[in-house]
Amino acid sequence: GINAEYMGHYYQNTQGIIFVVDSNDRERIDDSQGAENSARSELQRMLAEDELRNAVLLVFCNKQDLPNAMSVQQVTEKLGLNQIRNRQWYIQATCATTGDGLYEGLDWLSNTLKK
Repeated sequence: GINAEYMGHYYQNTQGIIFVVDSNDRERIDDSQGAENSARSELQRMLAEDELRNAVLLVFCNKQDLPNAMSVQQVTEKLGLNQIRNRQWYIQATCATTGDGLYEGLDWLSNTLKK
């Protein structure tokens, strides 16, 4: 793991978080399958960091090209995004290998940070 002390410095002055989720990995998306470091718990841990309290959140729902990938709606639900309060967030379907969705997500981030 990464030294927690180092992470504290790493988060300083962070305005935006880009959280990439493998939408094909149903086992590690949340704790329902007994995963220890699920995507959901990692995200919650990050959002609880004091240095990140003002950061906006962009979630890339990656591997959308795969036939068994979870939908954006399913990932939103499993990550508990609708429970997030006092923070702007956006989830974007992406396929990193083709670049699909990446620009749309980064556009949202850029426009949101300009406000």
